[in-house]
Amino acid sequence: MNRYPVWKYILIAVALLLGALYTAPNYFGESPALQVTTGKTAVKITSDTTARVADVLTREGVPAKQVSLEGTGNSTAVRARFDTTDAQFKAKLALERQLNRDQADPDYIVTVNLVKNTPAWMQKLRALPMNLGLDLRGGVHFLLQVDAKAVLETKMKGTQASVRSILRDKNVRHAGIERSGNTVEVTFRDAETRAAARSVLSSQVQDLQLADAADGSDLKLLVTLKPEALKRTVEEGVNQNITTLSKRINELGVTEPVIQRQGADRIVVQLPGVQDVARAKDIIGRTATLEMRMVDPTVTPGTELSAAVPLNSELFTEGRGAPVVVSKDIILTGDYISSAVATFDQNQQPAVSIDLNGDGGRKIRLVTRENIGKRMAVLLKEKGKYTVPTAPTIQGELGSTFQITGIGSIEDANELALLLRSGALSAPMEFIEERVVGPQLGAENISRGLHSTVWGFLAITVFMIIYYNMFGVFSALALAANVLFLLALLSMLQATLTLPGIAAIALALGMAIDANVLINERIREELRGGATPQQAITHGFSHAWDTIFDSNVTTLIVGLALLIFGSGAVRGFAVVHTLGILTSMFSAVFVMRGIVNLWYGRRGKKVTKLSVGTVWTPGLPAEKK
Repeated sequence: MNRYPVWKYILIAVALLLGALYTAPNYFGESPALQVTTGKTAVKITSDTTARVADVLTREGVPAKQVSLEGTGNSTAVRARFDTTDAQFKAKLALERQLNRDQADPDYIVTVNLVKNTPAWMQKLRALPMNLGLDLRGGVHFLLQVDAKAVLETKMKGTQASVRSILRDKNVRHAGIERSGNTVEVTFRDAETRAAARSVLSSQVQDLQLADAADGSDLKLLVTLKPEALKRTVEEGVNQNITTLSKRINELGVTEPVIQRQGADRIVVQLPGVQDVARAKDIIGRTATLEMRMVDPTVTPGTELSAAVPLNSELFTEGRGAPVVVSKDIILTGDYISSAVATFDQNQQPAVSIDLNGDGGRKIRLVTRENIGKRMAVLLKEKGKYTVPTAPTIQGELGSTFQITGIGSIEDANELALLLRSGALSAPMEFIEERVVGPQLGAENISRGLHSTVWGFLAITVFMIIYYNMFGVFSALALAANVLFLLALLSMLQATLTLPGIAAIALALGMAIDANVLINERIREELRGGATPQQAITHGFSHAWDTIFDSNVTTLIVGLALLIFGSGAVRGFAVVHTLGILTSMFSAVFVMRGIVNLWYGRRGKKVTKLSVGTVWTPGLPAEKK
């Protein structure tokens, strides 16, 4: 009656083995480590670099557990593992001093981090430990504010250029195009031409909002973005910055960063395990935005530039390519660049080779085809100020791949390529909050969270065994399986565990044991009703399932709501909470039933009583079953 087919026992065994396999990496811990990456494109990380790092550590008397070459391509790095953080910091100072000829312009970047001790064979099976959040591991936390006004300004500059291009292509004459804030004003001499322009623009661009106006004898068409387009522009700017920050941080070797949006125009950046705060701030503080514009050919370089700037142009005086007067119309922004590498041109002068995506290639091709022999400026905007790294002359029609020349030194080329390769931010940002969590505090949080969970588990186990005897043992085993499954799932998903996540694990223990209590009490009711032990087991599990399912589904709905609408710590709690509900249903019903069937089912009718604690029958003395 109470026997599982063999395949169900095999399923439980496989689930337990997989749970043990994917939970095990969390017990190997981490070692203090240093990561050595290239600081210049011309400097490559090879096996010789590994030998050089090992030699420096030996000569400086700083023993390393292991020095290895890891990664491929641009992500290649040398990692050195140490026993203590003291040795880690001594090694960092030694490597920075010995590997770099110029400390102000380093050939190699030495980054402090932590490396997992998971065996290689587990890593090949993708059995990796959970990532620890900032509150458990220590590190730095930044809150950045995106300049929404700058996003809209860039968008309106592009809109102005698009309006001019569309009217020119459709041969619609106008008396001038100017921008005032978030409005583009197009002036016309007659109403018929204005109506033709309105028709052309409304058919070409769907996001524009057009309105007629007058200024004396001049007729104007006011072009603005629709409210939903303005909102979408800011959202796209924030999302682009998140993508760019991810590339930039990964480019410089920071591992397991947390970069997520908070609210409409803020970004949270957390770098767990990072102990060099100044270096971390420098990595994400590069808030320059990239623009490419044509140099105004009507201004002679030898004239007084400030007095000769046309209405649709701007004067820039900072940077290697300055002073220069450029058009206000933007040709390209940084989000069109797919890759950038420092190289040399045909004259063996430093240059940057750029690859554009499809749209970027089309834009640059159309512009350069009509402007051969003219200059195009590369502008970088940082903290509201523009600099001009270079303003090269267009030698021919450019496509999706071209070179920026006239940069100066190879160091300048490396710096520009790194910024372009990791992506230019679509909008400037500023730091509005900064927090540092020390590794000691993180270790204390882990210790307290682990102790609370373990002691909670032991208290539940003792209570269940005392109150339900052998069925209490079964419940404790099912509860242990539940914790195993939950940790394995979190490890497989590479979830980030935080203090709220530990709280959710502790809560999952209490909720999981509730299902076992329902089963045990239902079995007692069946025994009080006169059922045989085997019938009591069958009916107890069957009837308790309905209640367990209903209660867990309602709780699951709340967990999903937190997961969908929550953010930050709330979302982390919701992930663990939701997974805990699913694993508890599987372990409390399926796994525990398998254990009970294995213990009692094989004896069939020979079972005369169940060890399920005291069965209280109304009107009769209590009886142990």
